[in-house]
Amino acid sequence: MNAAVRAAVRVGISEGHKVFAIYDGFEGFARGQIKEIGWSDVGGWTGQGGSILGTKRTLPGKHLEQIAAQMRAHSLNALLIIGGFEAFESSATFAEARGDHQEFCVPICVLPATISNNVPGTDLSLGSDTSLNAIVETCDRIKQSASGTKRRVFIIETMGGFCGYLANMGALAAGADAAYIFEEPFDIRDLQSNVEHLTRKMKTSIQRGLVLRNESCSENYTTDFIYQLYSEEGKGVFDCRKNVLGHMQQGGAPSPFDRNFGTKISARAMQWISTKLKEARGTGKRFVTDESICVLGISKRNLVFRPVVELKKETDFEHRIPREQWWLKLRPLMKILAKYKASLEVSDLGQPEPVSGHSEPAAI
Repeated sequence: MNAAVRAAVRVGISEGHKVFAIYDGFEGFARGQIKEIGWSDVGGWTGQGGSILGTKRTLPGKHLEQIAAQMRAHSLNALLIIGGFEAFESSATFAEARGDHQEFCVPICVLPATISNNVPGTDLSLGSDTSLNAIVETCDRIKQSASGTKRRVFIIETMGGFCGYLANMGALAAGADAAYIFEEPFDIRDLQSNVEHLTRKMKTSIQRGLVLRNESCSENYTTDFIYQLYSEEGKGVFDCRKNVLGHMQQGGAPSPFDRNFGTKISARAMQWISTKLKEARGTGKRFVTDESICVLGISKRNLVFRPVVELKKETDFEHRIPREQWWLKLRPLMKILAKYKASLEVSDLGQPEPVSGHSEPAAI
């Protein structure tokens, strides 16, 4: 996120605009925690983890009057919102509030930034690569530990809310035997099948097991339940350990991919905002169309602007995930590599497809 803020500030200044930083999310916005930020103020931010500006998961709904007043007071002509699912929801709130508050009739762009990778309109979110690296590094260490102690199975719980991206992709990258996610419902028969698979595996030369579980994949099949089931059913064949990774998935310096991705996507967003403002300069034009509130995401290596109103139709708001997710096509591959019987469509592994909407090469 800090790399994205740095790029936004410097590209905005180079385009001839004043750039203001808002601290502590929408609560800070409502309280007037707004400060003009200069070129040198963001020096050294690229490699910093977390969010230097501060974040809050509070939605703007209760503070619309105060936020509108702050926008008037500071003469803000555009908003760049960097955040997760709350940022997406907030932009939808601003779109609905335009009729009552003309201050929100400005270009608004959302940059997806969350380790959960659950924001509609993008294949990847800022921070998800860094978190995935942390998960896989931990899994590799655990597997190394298991190789020294034969016949041991580890159950690893990952974050992500209802989105199984981290668990699924972490399992694929770490060579896990299974990954339990919300998007693919499972029952006791599936758990029993996995235990039987690991029992057979312990008779081979690879006498260790690794299973990942998304934190919200099931209300009843919790990490403790799965651990106890594996421990009981594996008696005499393998023993079991569990590990809840927790907030270590959120810390650390951002990966090179996230730094570059944040820089590129933020720079493109500021160019889009600058173009919109220059087109309206001197005309008194208000931005009221759906296309003036967008999510800027990456889709098949292209940067794509998608109107928030359009994306709302593709979103499961109850579980805070997109209705369709590209990485689910990799589930059969993970099972095949773990020596389960599964069929795989080669076309699912990334054949070039046309991208609809306004897009351009991302060259990431």
